[in-house]
Amino acid sequence: MVQAGRVTSVWRYPVKSMAGERIPAAYIGESGVHADRTWAVRDVELGITTGAKRLPGLLLCTARYAGTPPPDAGPGNAPEVVVGFPDGGEVSSADPAVHRALSSYLDRDVELRPLPAISDRGQYRNTVTTQADLRTIFGLGPDDPLPDLSVFPVRKLAEISRYATPVGSYVDAYPVHLLTEQSLAAMSAFAPGSDFDERRFRPTILIDSPGSGQPELHWCGGVLRAPDVALTPLIPTVRCVMPSHEQPALPRDPAVTRTVAAHARRCLGVYATVHTPGRIAEGDVMQLDPPTTSAVRASAGSAAGLLKRAVVRAVSAALPRG
Repeated sequence: MVQAGRVTSVWRYPVKSMAGERIPAAYIGESGVHADRTWAVRDVELGITTGAKRLPGLLLCTARYAGTPPPDAGPGNAPEVVVGFPDGGEVSSADPAVHRALSSYLDRDVELRPLPAISDRGQYRNTVTTQADLRTIFGLGPDDPLPDLSVFPVRKLAEISRYATPVGSYVDAYPVHLLTEQSLAAMSAFAPGSDFDERRFRPTILIDSPGSGQPELHWCGGVLRAPDVALTPLIPTVRCVMPSHEQPALPRDPAVTRTVAAHARRCLGVYATVHTPGRIAEGDVMQLDPPTTSAVRASAGSAAGLLKRAVVRAVSAALPRG
């Protein structure tokens, strides 16, 4: 094992796309941080779970639990949450007025919905994704090429095309998002006028690594171990337009997304699954069981990887224009 770094912050997001809570420690289970994203906003007209990719005003809202989330918090059992608005007002999820307040603020008919039970798969369904949707999500102009999503396993691409979020969770793709301070510093060096604050990128765990550049990319395919928990880094996190949007104390800055696209192939941080559940805390030292080869490089450079990229590009081109 080699030292991967030290945990500098742990984050939980009570409501999908709203500001997160920095917490000193958390239990991480198969679905990620305990009580992470147990609420989300649902677009009434479209009938789907939505977020800041479509409604960026959500990023200016705050969310906190009214009390300590119980041990069984999760699908079908979302604890009471208090939503805060930019004007300082607050409303509880237990108050029927919360839907009206959010709809008025967002100028869109929405509802605050708890994480459905896993058996209620229909609540996780998505509408058909169009090319226009992808351009909105990634902040692309009409002539910009669509993003290369071939880093995702085919099974995961099929899942996230069929469901707005993975069944049993309100995360976008995977339960854990790892990010290093070194990746943020590397991007900041390319755009010194921009603020690459960790909050823009919504990590689960921020790590101070002894590496340089984007050290977490080299963790993919290995096992990352803290004293009480182990994680499996899988693939780079493909960044959408969200980090450029305005957040509390962070102005709108399109240069953030453009910098990541230009200098990191639109990727910053890595997605991970949970290898061994347990507790994670600020200050924990993380050790890496390195992959035998870079899973990302091996996939991208192999004949199978090249074929997969071609197939994914063809599928993207065949999507309805919207």
